[in-house]
Amino acid sequence: KQIAPLILVGIENTERRRDLTGTTTVAKDREIAPRVGGAAEFRAFVRDELMPTIQRQYRCSEGRAIIGESLAGLFVVETLLLDPKLFNRYIAFDPSLWWNEHRLLDGCEMSLKTLDSTPRHFWFASSSTEGIQEHSRQLSKILEHTAPKSLQWKFEDHPSEQHSTIFRATKESAMIWALWK
Repeated sequence: KQIAPLILVGIENTERRRDLTGTTTVAKDREIAPRVGGAAEFRAFVRDELMPTIQRQYRCSEGRAIIGESLAGLFVVETLLLDPKLFNRYIAFDPSLWWNEHRLLDGCEMSLKTLDSTPRHFWFASSSTEGIQEHSRQLSKILEHTAPKSLQWKFEDHPSEQHSTIFRATKESAMIWALWK
């Protein structure tokens, strides 16, 4: 009874690395994901097809949350910054902010300045994983200086955890903090 009842929708990707990433100009990114840049289309599918279907079939409130880990965590952060009205609760575990030489962080301050006054919650955590921890900490510093009052946010730094353990170690904390009471 620490969060309100909710409908949980798991979304299976047809091609995870394509669906969860924006474009990249980095050759190393293309080595691990030869087809990339489908995040905008995947977000459009969630907004234009999936959400209306769920609303037609179930009794839904106005609350919408998204949770993701690793590349899905990158998708969560990108959605908050590029299409913030899609959800009002965002949870990202070890987001892969290193993607495309961490360019998402380069435009983060400007995106935060354009957020409207709609209340939003953003919780994210980082493990000790090199390439993830430093960029999550950087995002936390950007939020300290730039986050509007309408964005309640919390960062949990867990240097004793690894990429493979961060979700299990922090999921309860994330959901209690970020989801509706």
